[in-house]
Amino acid sequence: MPKAFTPKVITANALVEGDVVYLAADDSWVRALRDAEVFTDEAVAQVRLLDAQSRPAEVVGVYLADVAPSPDGPQPVHFREAFRARGPSNHAHGKQETA
Repeated sequence: MPKAFTPKVITANALVEGDVVYLAADDSWVRALRDAEVFTDEAVAQVRLLDAQSRPAEVVGVYLADVAPSPDGPQPVHFREAFRARGPSNHAHGKQETA
């Protein structure tokens, strides 16, 4: 029996800056996970993923990441995505400076 589809977002890295980005409902790339479009339908997620992967002038490493819905927006399920959402972990700079 196939595994049930769980909520997901599309994530990647911005080509020029290298920042972690998420696909928003308006097709823009946003840097805050809370602004990402959450997919609950597998077919829609796959179509949007193919579209996002066809934009190599903007992003690299596009993939679906599991999230859990919350009142504050989607939250990472896997520790890897939590690290990516917070930014570099070697010094307090970038996203960590403001957290």
